[in-house]
Amino acid sequence: VQLQASGGGLVQAGGSLRLSCAASGLTFSNYGMGWFRQTPGKEREFVAAISWSGYNTYYTDSVKGRFTISRDNAKNTVYLQMNSLKPEDTAVYYCAAGSGGVLSGGYNYWGQGTQVTVSS
Repeated sequence: VQLQASGGGLVQAGGSLRLSCAASGLTFSNYGMGWFRQTPGKEREFVAAISWSGYNTYYTDSVKGRFTISRDNAKNTVYLQMNSLKPEDTAVYYCAAGSGGVLSGGYNYWGQGTQVTVSS
């Protein structure tokens, strides 16, 4: 199983980025997908998740109204559209396949992470 995250980069506050996570080696449509993020010295935190069907989505409060998670089961890819970015969104972002819930322990597979840096 491989989850390949991409789309990170450096952006000014207020800007946008779209993260992608391409999955292979698993039946993608059977898995909920999640995005988590981590900064140095802190635990990995939940950002957003989507059910296997795409019907249900979940967000941490700090990103509601700014971030949108979506998936394309035909392309085995999950996306995270991030708008109105803030410096506190700076982190390494990880995609994961599993339960589609908010707990990192519910995920079986993890991608390698992509760095998002938001300058003020």
